[in-house]
Amino acid sequence: MPARTASTAWEGGIDDGRGRTSLDSSGAATFDVFFPSRVADGPEHNQTDPEELVAAAHATCFSMNLAGTLGRNDVKLKTLRTSVKVTLAKNDAGLTITTIEITARATVDGAEKDRFAELAAEAERTCPVSKALAGTTITLDAALE
Repeated sequence: MPARTASTAWEGGIDDGRGRTSLDSSGAATFDVFFPSRVADGPEHNQTDPEELVAAAHATCFSMNLAGTLGRNDVKLKTLRTSVKVTLAKNDAGLTITTIEITARATVDGAEKDRFAELAAEAERTCPVSKALAGTTITLDAALE
């Protein structure tokens, strides 16, 4: 399996510095990063941050893993919408990701709501990003539409 890479070029201090993060493997995007937008809401929060990128990675990985899990269990996935909310908080040790909330809504053929919920839970447990973030509280709200 190939490794995937991203990089950040940063200039300045934490409060006045800025950076550019690049998705190097795919070349799909480059993002401006700025610490104050990471820890505040409002108009200055118009740049991405590590938590948003974690949320994007987790939503993508879970969706792919659920599609595979359903297929291996003879459930045909028609549509799936996954959103992930990553919460950052400050504590005595500094900043930490405290919770990750996955919400998934799907339409399928071949499974009722209880079976779908069971397979979604399996997909979350076996998702490589979920496993990498195992030290964080991860919740799953998966339901059929």
